Amino acid sequence: MGKVGCGPVGAGFAEGVPGIRGFSASNLWRMRLFFEAYAGNIKLASLTREIGWTHNNIILEKCKDELQREFYIRMTRKMGWTVNVLTHQIENQTYEKILLNQVNFDKTLPEAARNQAKLAVKDEYTFDFLELGEEFSERELERAAISRIEEFLRQMGGVFAFVGSQHRLEVAGEEFFIDILLYHRALKCLVAVELKVGKFLPEYGGKMQFYLAVLDDKVRMDGESPAIGIILCKDKNRTIVEYALRESNKPIGVAAFRMVSSLPDELQGQLPGPEQVALLMEEI
Repeated sequence: MGKVGCGPVGAGFAEGVPGIRGFSASNLWRMRLFFEAYAGNIKLASLTREIGWTHNNIILEKCKDELQREFYIRMTRKMGWTVNVLTHQIENQTYEKILLNQVNFDKTLPEAARNQAKLAVKDEYTFDFLELGEEFSERELERAAISRIEEFLRQMGGVFAFVGSQHRLEVAGEEFFIDILLYHRALKCLVAVELKVGKFLPEYGGKMQFYLAVLDDKVRMDGESPAIGIILCKDKNRTIVEYALRESNKPIGVAAFRMVSSLPDELQGQLPGPEQVALLMEEI
């Protein structure tokens, strides 16, 4: 491997393999970088064999942290991401947005489901595909999401199935409507999504708790896990969200949405430690 950058050596190797004519200088250089990056990490080296060469190159070039590389390798393998989707996920900072998510799952879900549920909620979602103007109503946001449901589900993480919009609940003769109802295929649970075009308000948490209680009591089927709630707001104050979720007894996540990706720089220093990230990675 010490002469991997040498043209004649690479060409000679290629000539000895049926169907391979030769390697370009750039590919030989990438092979050397690949070897240097993963030679000392047996786990990562093994994982790289499960995704394509082009996928591996993108991850190697765009991700400098080993845990970040592991995340995208595992997600590519599990979700079957194309090269374009993988590139979009990295540029959209999916890794950071999942690690920074604001959820209360540690105290509201069984231990076996916590990490998988955390992977289902990002801190921020990018809805650039909705083509909405600067000002829009919650109903317009919902209609736009439903009209582009495949892109919406892909942005939500790719493990959801669409159940319905304005899902009707009846309690004591009164009607209530959940903006969007999804189903998480891995967790086998209903996911209530509420859309808010303003900033997060504490009372949104109470309303979501009500919806989840009704879903668990009246809609959940035998063998399914408790329902989860995701509140999507145009803006949120992290401290207010923390207080709002602290006493909630139902699994809820609060996230912001943007029309363009804009993770604040100051949040980079708030990422969890390597041990916590490694535990989360085991679920992918």
